[in-house]
Amino acid sequence: MSDAPQHVFVIQKIYTKDISFESPNAPGIFASEFQPQLSIDLNVETKKIEGDIYNVVVRVTATTKVDEKIAFLCEVEQAGIFAISGFTEDEMGYMLAVQAPGILFPYAREVVSDLVARGGFPQLLLEPVNFELMYHEHLQKAEGGAEKPTEQ
Repeated sequence: MSDAPQHVFVIQKIYTKDISFESPNAPGIFASEFQPQLSIDLNVETKKIEGDIYNVVVRVTATTKVDEKIAFLCEVEQAGIFAISGFTEDEMGYMLAVQAPGILFPYAREVVSDLVARGGFPQLLLEPVNFELMYHEHLQKAEGGAEKPTEQ
């Protein structure tokens, strides 16, 4: 038998932590010609709950303006609780910053699409996100300092 640690990555729960949809200029915005300017902000937060249990939150904020007026602002925090163990520190950072968000993002994407459509606007389909590229860019920026993309 091998003495190598067992790699464990188990989804314990996926849940929506927070949802917000605002259309501050409705109903007047619906009379405008809809030439939207879309801005997307994406953030990942991780937190160790206890032992090998981690909470990961993917926050997506979509802001759409028409003629400098906000058509809608949609924010979704999609979260998950994961049991993760048997990984090195670097591998753990990767699991928390790439693998877990990659699982959560499709749920957030679906919620954003649904909220925007329910708000009376054309369906918003967010493009897939390359969390691995984001992680490596974060590592490159952090190389000069002591910051590491692991739990908070």
